[in-house]
Amino acid sequence: MMMPEIDGYGVLSVLRQQPTTATIPLIFLTAKSDKTDFRQGMELGADDYLTKPFTRAELLAAISSRLEKQVAIHQQSQKKLDELRSSITMSLPHEMRTPLNGILGFSELLMKESDSLHRHEIREMAEGIYKSGERLYRLIQNFLLYAELEIIATDPNRIKQLQSYQTIFPTLSLKKNIIDQAKKTGREADLQFFLQTPCCLRICETKLAKILEELIDNALKFSESGTIIQIVSRLVSNQLIISITDHGRGMTIAQIAELGAYRQFERQIYEQQGLGLGFMIAKRIAELHGGKLNIYSNLGERTVVEVVLPYI
Repeated sequence: MMMPEIDGYGVLSVLRQQPTTATIPLIFLTAKSDKTDFRQGMELGADDYLTKPFTRAELLAAISSRLEKQVAIHQQSQKKLDELRSSITMSLPHEMRTPLNGILGFSELLMKESDSLHRHEIREMAEGIYKSGERLYRLIQNFLLYAELEIIATDPNRIKQLQSYQTIFPTLSLKKNIIDQAKKTGREADLQFFLQTPCCLRICETKLAKILEELIDNALKFSESGTIIQIVSRLVSNQLIISITDHGRGMTIAQIAELGAYRQFERQIYEQQGLGLGFMIAKRIAELHGGKLNIYSNLGERTVVEVVLPYI
């Protein structure tokens, strides 16, 4: 570790900054035995330590252990990618069909009946094409985002980078985003906000906004106009808890349990739960930032989704 021009910490720091060398296992061979030195190396990303003197057998055992760990990580990553590839291959064409049908159907009518259509009918069809296109675009963006999140989940360095952001809970901007979202379905009057004093979170504002966007979208879709949707934030035991409550269809305990174990995009789950890909994106973002999502529901009465995130 102690060298004339650059020490082991410097070598490690340089290696971890380069994409081609960032994941190479690195074992420190050192005469230092202070816990502070160990901690410094581990924080920079060292995989193991051997203090001098050590035997040949100890060195070979340490190397073998690191290589086995690398193989296990690679296999886990490959399995995740294979599952993701299979999920997207099976479900993306089906999910794209509905908005594509809207685009093709309205545009075909415009081509065939344009001479006999009234001005307001043409406008309605144009709006239908636009909404279908918007839905298709959002769907594709969500698939791409979910794929990216699953890949990040296999890379400790990228997870660490995600958690390096610090954001003061943006009460006003998030409230505005939610109101704007509700306005699209004429439901801004259904919103109730009870937001506590802001705190500092280890998540970027964009990712936090995405979590709430998807959960609010589900609350709007699966509750009737005129019913209340509550957005509440509170601080409990070094955690920020944001709860979103709607008074819609609700779910059974069995359905919640099934959703909690669900990892792939199956149409049956979409139709039963009404939560789909957006919920899985929100859940994964929370998990990657050291948080979680909880669901509490009574069938036919209400659903409460809690976002739990650690704060600094």
